[in-house]
Amino acid sequence: MKCAFLIMGPFNPQQDHGEIAGGLAQIVGVSSLEEACQTAVRLEQAGVECFELCGAFGPEGAKAVIEATGGRVPVGYVTHLREQDLLYHQVFGDPIRED
Repeated sequence: MKCAFLIMGPFNPQQDHGEIAGGLAQIVGVSSLEEACQTAVRLEQAGVECFELCGAFGPEGAKAVIEATGGRVPVGYVTHLREQDLLYHQVFGDPIRED
């Protein structure tokens, strides 16, 4: 199975990408949700069968990628344990979860 991990930040997917296992696992950097959706569509058309997204996407970003790929492939996103909320906030500046 071919899978891809999309990471959001100051990246250019044309330059910021890599693969292991002969391309069965890929990582691609994207700079926005729109770019992530476009990249996911392109990768799916190239045979990627599963996506994992960095935590910056959150549930709404994951839903956008699911929609962009027509719900044809599984899409997950990274989360962390609540005990690390403060540390994540310090490192990434993300708002602390309320749930």
